[in-house]
Amino acid sequence: MVLVLGLTCLLCSAVLGGAYVLTKEPIAAAAAQKTSRAIAQVLPSFEKASERDFVQVYGKDFPYYAAFDAQGKLVGYAIESSVVGFGGPLTLMVGITFQRVVCNTSVLSHSETPGLGAKCSADPKFTSQWQGFDPSVKKLTVTKDGGDVDAITASTITSRAYALAVENALAAFDELLKEKEVSHE
Repeated sequence: MVLVLGLTCLLCSAVLGGAYVLTKEPIAAAAAQKTSRAIAQVLPSFEKASERDFVQVYGKDFPYYAAFDAQGKLVGYAIESSVVGFGGPLTLMVGITFQRVVCNTSVLSHSETPGLGAKCSADPKFTSQWQGFDPSVKKLTVTKDGGDVDAITASTITSRAYALAVENALAAFDELLKEKEVSHE
């Protein structure tokens, strides 16, 4: 019995290890392609994006990518921001221009309820309001809380989480600008 159980475990481990080795690179390539598409979706046209880097805000690391035009001029930043929504983690890519305007957002992953909170990634009425969102003119909270963000019907918690993720990305952007000012002096 012990020998059979041991051989079964060894065989299963070998199969799992082999599957991991075979799928590691394709999974990494798909993730990189998904990130590239998200960056292209959230920023105005650009020629090249930097490698992933991090900025720390609120004691948490925020991954970001700098985008450059053909002349090497910085177009803006694409910042990943994760918060907890109704169903679990909600991760966005937020594109921010130097005027501190949200160019656009893209949902990278979520665990929201299908048909309700999951609309945060598919409902054009909700997603289009983030294009050109200027936090100096509009309040970054849902209308139910006195802000300018139209919440998804029956998904106020998800909508609040989405707005918080954008707010956190803006805080990361502000920290990035501070760091870049200090490094140029």
